[in-house]
Amino acid sequence: MDASKNKKLKDVEISFPIVYGTISFWLGKKASEYNSHKWTVYVRSANNEDLSVIVKRVVFQLHPSFQNPTRVVEQPPFELSESGWGEFEIAITLYFHSDVCEKRLDLFHQLKLYPEEEAGPQSTKKPVVVETYDEIVFPEPTEAFFQRVQNHPAANVPRLPPGITLPPPGSMEIVPYEKKRGDTKDHPLSQWFSNFSEADELLKLAAARQQAHIAKLRRQLTMIEGMPQQSKVFSGPGQQFGHI
Repeated sequence: MDASKNKKLKDVEISFPIVYGTISFWLGKKASEYNSHKWTVYVRSANNEDLSVIVKRVVFQLHPSFQNPTRVVEQPPFELSESGWGEFEIAITLYFHSDVCEKRLDLFHQLKLYPEEEAGPQSTKKPVVVETYDEIVFPEPTEAFFQRVQNHPAANVPRLPPGITLPPPGSMEIVPYEKKRGDTKDHPLSQWFSNFSEADELLKLAAARQQAHIAKLRRQLTMIEGMPQQSKVFSGPGQQFGHI
């Protein structure tokens, strides 16, 4: 590869808002003791655009009781569907294209099959939906990566800082964005997808990070004072929302 394509852009960040979650349907009269629900776990762009521009493959780790519990999905949509009766935590690992990031991203999602009590009895027509909004941030992207995604609708691409210029298009391989089947706008389950407002979610992410920082400071103070730890520990910056 041309060395210029590997040149990193300092003080630049590219972000991709994503949503991961599950949608589960009760089988009603067809339900049995060990097969009461059908469900789908997925990772999607927050605006339902094609994530394969950055994601090479996704690995879903199911409960060991499932046959072949490690499921690999190498093309969009990044999802899998199963059926069963129990709730468990699903590990979701994202692997990126080589020009995007060498590290993988590990996510965790709790499969939820049963509605909250106040929502009333289960229904075969209205699923239980639990989704988490988050953002994948790529600091100091390479010039090649920046050029490749700068017009992609799934990406938040900033203006370049003063003093930074990119090679003219003729000297780099620019792949124009074309709509692919990888987007989830016409997904059969899209009517149940949560509509996340990016501005609202950014505020909630910032608040969660701030609260986590405050909790960390409190723990440090508690340790200094020799008092038992009482502060709540936040597991991460993602905000989880559920509706049924």
